[in-house]
Amino acid sequence: MSRTAERLARLLSMVPWVIEHPGAPLDEVCERFGYRRDELVADLNLVFVCGLPGYGPGDLIDVYLDEREVTIEMADYFARPLRLEAGEALGLVAAGTMLMATGQASPALERAVDKLTSALGVTDELAIEVAAEPELVGVLRQAAEEHHPVEIVYTAVGDGSTTTRIVEPWLVFTTLGNWYVTGFCRLAGARRVFRVDRIRTATPLRERFEPPAEPPEPDVTYVASPEDAVAVIELDPPAYWVAEYYPVEIVEQRDDLMRVRFFASDPSIIARLMLRLGTHGRIVEGDEAQAATDDLRRRILARYGVTISQ
Repeated sequence: MSRTAERLARLLSMVPWVIEHPGAPLDEVCERFGYRRDELVADLNLVFVCGLPGYGPGDLIDVYLDEREVTIEMADYFARPLRLEAGEALGLVAAGTMLMATGQASPALERAVDKLTSALGVTDELAIEVAAEPELVGVLRQAAEEHHPVEIVYTAVGDGSTTTRIVEPWLVFTTLGNWYVTGFCRLAGARRVFRVDRIRTATPLRERFEPPAEPPEPDVTYVASPEDAVAVIELDPPAYWVAEYYPVEIVEQRDDLMRVRFFASDPSIIARLMLRLGTHGRIVEGDEAQAATDDLRRRILARYGVTISQ
């Protein structure tokens, strides 16, 4: 599960409980839901700007927080069972059915789809039309099912380099509009995730491999390697989104500052991020990343006739 998904799941558990226990001791909330105090404050600050459409002062959730207690008001809809319109429920059934067709669905999702289908009174088979799968999805899925390694020619998203590598595919899945294959890459010597539309060719080999007993969750988490460029980046609060969006290690976190350890296959990736952050991010460790950032900044300014003195 991604960091964002874990945070959302914890929020959706914590908020209804605090609503039912107004004035709940801060330490008890932290202990019950596994928060550090600074993490709880950050999530409560997020809840404070959430609410119903309209998003005026009367529509947003109220959060009262002091050194000892926390109270959440104006969010009674969390205390009521969810009531779906027929169209909303049918949309969930369709989405769940599509996921089940990929083989990625958990038993809990299958049970939920069955319950929704029964509640909607759907007695005939539900037909769902989806966009055609990329040509190589079937090849990779069959190789994963039969435990055959695949030789692929892959063009990386980050730097555009093309390599030939042998991958032991564990799982083929779709998320956020793209298809991916995850497995053991023999070239990298570790688990990797590849976008299927960046694979030029895929040739199954005759040999077989032994898959892990418990394959990892189907997500697009970046897996660091010893060859990666590494930088410790200091972030101001407006740039805290970096810790949610990228698979980083949080080195230090305060209300007014966060330090993260950022890994990238190429220092130019870090350089592009730093220019995007502007004054809200600073490299405090990582000479290679800093050099790439300085070079990128000089090249961009040179296009506008600006020269940076050494």
